[in-house]
Amino acid sequence: MNIILLGPPGSGKGTQAMRLVGEFDMTQLSTGDMLRSARKSTTGVGQRVAAVMDRGDLVTDEIVISLIEERLSDDLKGGAIFDGFPRTLAQADALGALLDRMGQRLDRVIEIKVDDEALVRRVTGRFTCAQCGEVYHDETRKPVVAGVCDVCGGSDFSRRADDNEVSFRTRLLAYYRDTAPLIGYYHAHRKLVPVDGLAPIGEIQEEIASILRRS
Repeated sequence: MNIILLGPPGSGKGTQAMRLVGEFDMTQLSTGDMLRSARKSTTGVGQRVAAVMDRGDLVTDEIVISLIEERLSDDLKGGAIFDGFPRTLAQADALGALLDRMGQRLDRVIEIKVDDEALVRRVTGRFTCAQCGEVYHDETRKPVVAGVCDVCGGSDFSRRADDNEVSFRTRLLAYYRDTAPLIGYYHAHRKLVPVDGLAPIGEIQEEIASILRRS
């Protein structure tokens, strides 16, 4: 089974992808991770990625599709979760053509719907333990002991530089300009299923799991 998790930044796509990997033995295909891995490899595609990135240029859609084709050729047991791709209508067309060429299909596109203002509060309030990476939030998930990580006991916390309201609203605008058109695209292809991204994480996971079991 191949699926796409679609939603604005901060909607929880990464969290749900990790949970689906554990529950359904799927493989999370993150374009960022694939590019970093390819850059370190000696394959032809890897050398092209390294050359482009070393020049400071953007990696083309054609290169990303080549990386995805390599991964899908590995005969992934439970199928793939596309994370961060496609972002545009052109990329969606390219992915569809690739799957057709490989005799595969896209089964579902899960749209994680979250109100913009809730997203702003969610993203601008989060911080991370610098030692173990555990994620906290100013309002919804504070450490049990203030200033001490629940997991590792560390006392050094950090926030992403772009987790501020101005930067995040810029990222939201880019999402609505470039990626939101995919909602109508996949609805027209009868692949789109929306879920409430403001529900508790476990409930979202169960709703997505239920959708996939019925697919």
